[in-house]
Order: sequence, then structure tokens, then C-alpha cells
Amino acid sequence: MSHATLSLKALRASVLLASVALPLSVWTTGVASAEEYGSATASAAVQIRYKTVTIGGVEIAYREAGRDDAPAIILLHGFPTSSHQYRNLIPALAEKYRVIAPDYPGFGQSGAPERSQFKYTFDSFAKLVDGLIEKIGISHYALYVMDYGAPVGFRIAAKHPERVTALIVQNGNAYNEGLQKFWEPIQKYWASGKDEDREAIRWLTSLKATKWQYTHGVPDVTLVSPDTWTHDQALLDRAGNQEIQLDLFYDYRTNIPLYPEWQAYFRKHQPATLVLWGKNDQIFVADGAAPYKRDLKDVELHLLDAGHFALETNGPEMAALIRDFLGRKLPASKAEK
Repeated sequence: MSHATLSLKALRASVLLASVALPLSVWTTGVASAEEYGSATASAAVQIRYKTVTIGGVEIAYREAGRDDAPAIILLHGFPTSSHQYRNLIPALAEKYRVIAPDYPGFGQSGAPERSQFKYTFDSFAKLVDGLIEKIGISHYALYVMDYGAPVGFRIAAKHPERVTALIVQNGNAYNEGLQKFWEPIQKYWASGKDEDREAIRWLTSLKATKWQYTHGVPDVTLVSPDTWTHDQALLDRAGNQEIQLDLFYDYRTNIPLYPEWQAYFRKHQPATLVLWGKNDQIFVADGAAPYKRDLKDVELHLLDAGHFALETNGPEMAALIRDFLGRKLPASKAEK
């Protein structure tokens, strides 16, 4: 057996271990009893299942929990992570909702086709996620969008506004105000397309940068598990993955011209929206949160004392806000079944 095969098996094993979710009470009260750790921690409804389906010739992995007949919520992840970022939120929502969290191609456990055979673009990701939602039979859903999840999710929402029951936006940008200093070298690459400018941002795929994303702006870094950046970096370090990520940094330029279209979707269709924003985030700064109020009437905004990956430090607070919001905005007869 080759060293590469052994490494892949070890990586998959580490992903499974890192994907064990906390008991529901941890994100309800912040405390888990000894009995919960020593026995079944949740009902069958909240137990996460790890599935794959082929869409457009690409194997898409996703996490799922909750009853098939419950109101659906789709969790869309950011860079450089995967559905792993929702490992604790999923069981906190799955008692009342059907929760789906996919991995994009080149992320998590989804396939990673060669760049010569697959275009790593946000358009491609949106089409595949849309195809996944349709294939597993979900006709209406709330969308939780974070970081890269925003351009993926907003493409889908603008295409199928009648299907979207609510929006939850967590450090997901749709306004120019949210793009500030961090984006300057990336914008330089957008303008030139030159190899030298591509190389200048390669550091964003390094362990130092990955750890920084999780810890910068965090008041108490002891709340952030080292498993987060270790897990993500192991996947970033796969052969060819850095080039995939650099392709996506370049393609992010295609999102900005769509901001007016997404804003028009907000104004016309007025989805009930919950905005949860780590106010210390230097990637998508807090200035990008308030503009949602310009276009949405039924919007609730919470600025959290957190960084980019706010769920890692403020998970219990965020889960409570989400459950309260969905409980009020989705039909009570469905949410309470």
C-alpha cells in the first residue's frame, strides 16, 4: 500500500473523529452531563448522517440530520473549511428541522476533479448545490450563508425566490462596504490576472493564515479548538488543492457585479432575515452587516463579539438566536411537529 493511500486513510479517519458533534445541551445550556457523554446523546432525529450523491458527474458529500418531513435549512460553508464548521450547530437545530450541510467540490469530503476537467467557480458551486437540493427532494428551505456560502446561496435564492423560507447571514457579504483592506491584494490579482499577483496571495492557503482566520478578533482564544485549523489545513494541503483555492480567489471577482441583483432580490421578495456577524472579522468587516437593513424590512441584526468563524466561540448564543428566529418565522405547525 502506498504512502499516499495510507495518508488518505489517516485523513479520513481524522475527519470522522473531528466530526463528532457536541450533545444538544452543550449548545442549549453550555453544559453536558456525564450521562450524555456516556450514553446516547440525542434522539435519532438529531444524529448526523454522512452521505454522498453525484451531481453533474461530481461526488458531493453532505451532512444531514432531522426528520424528512421537517422544515428544511441548508447550511452553506465558507473558506477554507467545509460542512465541518457546522458539526455542532446541526444537532442544535435538528430536533425541529431537517438540516443539510454540503461540501463544495475541492472542500471537505466532496470530490475534487482536476482543474482541467471542472471549473472551480461560484457559478459551478451554486449549480451543484441547487442540484443536490433538488435531488434529495427539498422544495422549500431556509438558507444559512457564511463567507463563500453567501455568493453560492444568493445565486440560488435569486434563481428560486419562491423556495426560500428565510435567510440567516453570518459574515456573508452582499455589499461593497464589507470589502476593505484584507481584499486589496486579492483585488490586485482580479485586476491583473498575473501569476505574480496570484503568488502574492498564496499565503492565504498556509497554516498561519488558516489559524489566523479562526483566532483573529477572538476575545478568548481558548474557546477555539485547534482541531478546526488542523482539520482545514490537512484538506488544503492535499495535492493540487492550493491551485483550486487560488482559482476561487480569482473567481470571487464575479460576485461583486451580482451585488445589485442580490440586493434587488432582497427588496422584491423580502425574505425574513437574521444577520449574525462577528464584529471583529477583518475579512468581511462589520460594515457589511448594516446595509442589509437598507433592502430588507423583516431583518434582525446581531453584532457579536467574535471573529470570522463566530460559531466556534459564540455557538450557544447563535444557536439560541437561530432557533428563536426560525420558530417565529417558519410556520409553527411545521416547526413544532
